[in-house]
Amino acid sequence: MKDALTNNDSNPDSNLDLNSTGDDRVLFETGLERQSARDRLTQLLGEETIKDLHRRSDIKGWMAVLSCWATIIALLILIQATLNTIGWWGLPLVVAGVFLVGGRILALAILTHEGAHRTLFANAKLNDRVTRWLCAAPVYLDLIKYRKHHAQHHVHTGTKQDVDLPLIEGFPTSRKSLTRKFFRDLSGQTGLKSLVGLAMMNAEVLRWNVTGVVDYLPERPTTRLALLRTFLKNSYRTLIFHTIFFAITLALGAPEIFAIWWAGYLFTYPFCIRVRAIAEHAVTERTGDMLKNTRTTKAGLISRALFAPFNVNFHIEHHALVSVPWWQLPALHQKLQKHQILPEPPSYWQVMKIASTNR
Repeated sequence: MKDALTNNDSNPDSNLDLNSTGDDRVLFETGLERQSARDRLTQLLGEETIKDLHRRSDIKGWMAVLSCWATIIALLILIQATLNTIGWWGLPLVVAGVFLVGGRILALAILTHEGAHRTLFANAKLNDRVTRWLCAAPVYLDLIKYRKHHAQHHVHTGTKQDVDLPLIEGFPTSRKSLTRKFFRDLSGQTGLKSLVGLAMMNAEVLRWNVTGVVDYLPERPTTRLALLRTFLKNSYRTLIFHTIFFAITLALGAPEIFAIWWAGYLFTYPFCIRVRAIAEHAVTERTGDMLKNTRTTKAGLISRALFAPFNVNFHIEHHALVSVPWWQLPALHQKLQKHQILPEPPSYWQVMKIASTNR
């Protein structure tokens, strides 16, 4: 099947469709389905509005990337300063800071997602170069592999072919089960397993995915040297980035800053990912209807800091028009709400309660 994101400049949403019907009231009664979503939303909102919503900006792209990194650097310095001045008495502040670092690492992953849709920057080459080095490499993602994988999620959302189903299978679950999942995340078990899995995927032992599925490739490197070469070929951006990162912290006499980053990556980033994934698609219907297989979630200040960076909580809107940039999603949300298309968004806390209703 053609990559859903390959030709998004000519027709950004050619991979989506929408049931045809007559008036605004019933236009979306069966939801936003795939191949003609752009056409139906154009009928509803107007060609100029749709065109404006798809407008991209290099300035907005740079602001997103640089503000994210400025926040990360500030958090790392503040945590390090807290440890140096207050010591372990400042542990609650350190824990809170590491949670926020995990949320900002998720923000880099979300910017990688934005870059995969080619909506982070208006300039396509700039989009891919900045995304690869400043967003994907730090969090051990590969932009091109992620783009191909993620396209299939959009093509098959809510069906058995959806490649992201493993992220939300088994929900609703019990509160004890959800608590165990969160414990595995916050204790570092999930982070370590993910790190090992990513290394094996980059060595081309496992098929590449972002869901934690272990799928051995039938043809893979057979010698240690071949495994190492393949791993280095696929991991070199991440290795270069973190070598430079460590060298800078060492030169500044503060290598603990590098350790704090990895604490966020291993202990709180997986927790943030899990909550985000549950909110977007867990306990939704297995259907092509985007109003039923996807969820938009209400995000307050804490939720935006940890689970919903860069408007990723506007997820129905994102699936409806996959090439609308992150900074345009609130406007799309307001327009769809005006036409009474969207269900009332629950909070993240309400979604977690829904996801843990089984006894």
